[in-house]
Amino acid sequence: MRQDERVLYGVLHRIVPPLLRAIWRPHVNGLEHVPRTGPLILASNHQSFIDSVVIPAVAPRPVSFLAKSDYFEGRGIKGRLVKAWFEMFGALPVDRDDSKAALASLDPALSVLADGGAFGIYPEGTRSRDGRLYRGRTGVAQLALTSGAPIVPIGLLDTDRLQPVGSNRPRLVRVTVTFGEPIDVRGRYDGVPQGRARREITDRVMTEIAKMTGQEEAGVYNDRAPDA
Repeated sequence: MRQDERVLYGVLHRIVPPLLRAIWRPHVNGLEHVPRTGPLILASNHQSFIDSVVIPAVAPRPVSFLAKSDYFEGRGIKGRLVKAWFEMFGALPVDRDDSKAALASLDPALSVLADGGAFGIYPEGTRSRDGRLYRGRTGVAQLALTSGAPIVPIGLLDTDRLQPVGSNRPRLVRVTVTFGEPIDVRGRYDGVPQGRARREITDRVMTEIAKMTGQEEAGVYNDRAPDA
């Protein structure tokens, strides 16, 4: 990051999250469940593009998410502003057109966790278009088993109204963000076959999210192509 980009990042980071909280006035529950230090996985339901802005804006520590690499490759002043915006919210570039992107995305996530950071992930894989909670993919469990980081489940409500699918700008809607109790997998799955361990951990995470959101569980994967 160049010096001018670092300055822009610092200015935006000091101004934007507090401003968003003041405008949106979100209901935030369970902040006491979020460890302030050490590697951490934040696993949330996914309703809107704005989810990756809402969570870092209310979390008590920086959170990194994956974002399309296109957002980091624009040119000129607009391109630099877009890049600074996504970097301010901890976004990490990933090639969404790469057929191996899902697997490769674990590498930057593990790097964040190895450095003691917090990484946000949506086990559903992509946004729910019908409001149901879809079956979780096991990457979240793989991260936890590999890194030893605890998982804090997050339940988001009304972010689909804050920025509906297809909308380019957020609305004035008061959302709710609930942080659940940490799920610590260290030593709990020793001797358990890896596939079974990943499935059990992921299902537990999704069950906790469902309790917080009250969403109907679809019972199937969300196979819509990711578009954000």
